[in-house]
Amino acid sequence: MSHPDDSDVLKSKRICSECVGEAVLSDEIKQTGEEADCSYCAETAPCWTIEALADRIETAFGHHYARTSSEPDSWQECMMADRESSYEWHREGEPVIDAIETAAEIPSEAAADVQEILSDRHAEFGSDYTGEETEFSSDSYYAEISSGDQAWQEEWRNFEEALKTEARFFSRTAAAHLSAIFGNIDKLKTKDGLPIVVDAAPDLALDHLYRARVFQARKKLEEALCKPDLDLGAPPARDASAGRMNASGISVFYGATDTGVAIAEVRPPVGSMVAVAKFSIIKPLRLLDLTALENVHDGGSIFDTSLHERMERVAFLRSLCQRMTRPVMPDDEAFDYLATQAVADFLATENEPRLDGIIFPSAQSKDGCNAVLFHKAARVEAIKLPKGTEVEASSGHDTEEGWEVDYSVIEWVPPPPDSPPTEGKGDPFRFLFRADLHMPWSADQRESTLRVDPASVEVHQVNWVQVHCTAFTVSRCRIEKSDTEF
Repeated sequence: MSHPDDSDVLKSKRICSECVGEAVLSDEIKQTGEEADCSYCAETAPCWTIEALADRIETAFGHHYARTSSEPDSWQECMMADRESSYEWHREGEPVIDAIETAAEIPSEAAADVQEILSDRHAEFGSDYTGEETEFSSDSYYAEISSGDQAWQEEWRNFEEALKTEARFFSRTAAAHLSAIFGNIDKLKTKDGLPIVVDAAPDLALDHLYRARVFQARKKLEEALCKPDLDLGAPPARDASAGRMNASGISVFYGATDTGVAIAEVRPPVGSMVAVAKFSIIKPLRLLDLTALENVHDGGSIFDTSLHERMERVAFLRSLCQRMTRPVMPDDEAFDYLATQAVADFLATENEPRLDGIIFPSAQSKDGCNAVLFHKAARVEAIKLPKGTEVEASSGHDTEEGWEVDYSVIEWVPPPPDSPPTEGKGDPFRFLFRADLHMPWSADQRESTLRVDPASVEVHQVNWVQVHCTAFTVSRCRIEKSDTEF
């Protein structure tokens, strides 16, 4: 521990912006320092006291560095004691003065002065006699650490609980929490430089989605084949049941990146029929890619006072995909979907930037991805048909050997003026359903963002379902009770 007089002299030393190589610190010294003679290069320039620099280094090390253990742990001791092991223990990190010099990019003399100031500040009574290592003592080692997200995780748990038990709507606390998580999220990128918010549009990699619907009655299936724009698209509000990303009555478009994932997501029972169609994206959309959050990255100088909070946010975002897409049992959906429904509503209507949907991994298919398009981006363009067109669909026909499956759709368009009537229209064995698809004026003024491809429609008959499981054995034993347990 330094003598008080020596300590005062040390703290009064000055360091200029030119002797600090770390850009953020150097710029701050230029802007806020006072003109003085530098104690390390003797030049006259904007300077800080070495104590002021020590304060900033202490704060940065408190957020981004940790003092490493001076002794091996129990596992390492076992490895060292193993005669057949070549393991050699080395203390992690680097000597404290070297760590300070590297982090701030300052001369070794200045780093030693900072270390001495901080060592005196953290010295404990009697430590000089016991030899116990303290923070910033000359023999300590420091290593850079990753930021934790404990505070963010706790806030998320509070957010989920509040939605379930306190206020489901108009919660300013919930809005503030979501704003802190998702605000300016389009500025973030992955470690590989890929965006977190991706574009979907014609001529881009993501230019279509597949959507599936389960049918157990042939007549309803045939109706849907006639009107895939209506019956295979997002349901009307009155029929929109609650889902992972939407509350009951909020119509959104759930799609998948391929046919197999779309079928898996609707969980069809054996014996049912699944209609699948391709929907082209016809308007530019911006989607939050939850799958990219696992590799989200944010960085900067450890002396940037905002870095610590930004790194904690990033640490939380890396776990958010798993939180929002974890499997939920049917009996728990009403409560466990509240948080993800609130997130979707917030991103669609309140967040900056405004988003049109979310890409997220499938809970039903190991390698698949889903996308939900929010209500504002969920409208399917109506199939253009001449007025008076009638559409007939068939799912098959009887033969001498029984029913033969044969899905087909025919559009009966009105003949040109003065044309003779078309023959063969009334064949009772070819078509089972007829519908006039001329659409009346709609009060829905949303812009169409999707267009169904009628030629892509397929019907999949579900013959069996295969379930992939992880098996665990159950141990069982019998233990005789002692008299004292009765």
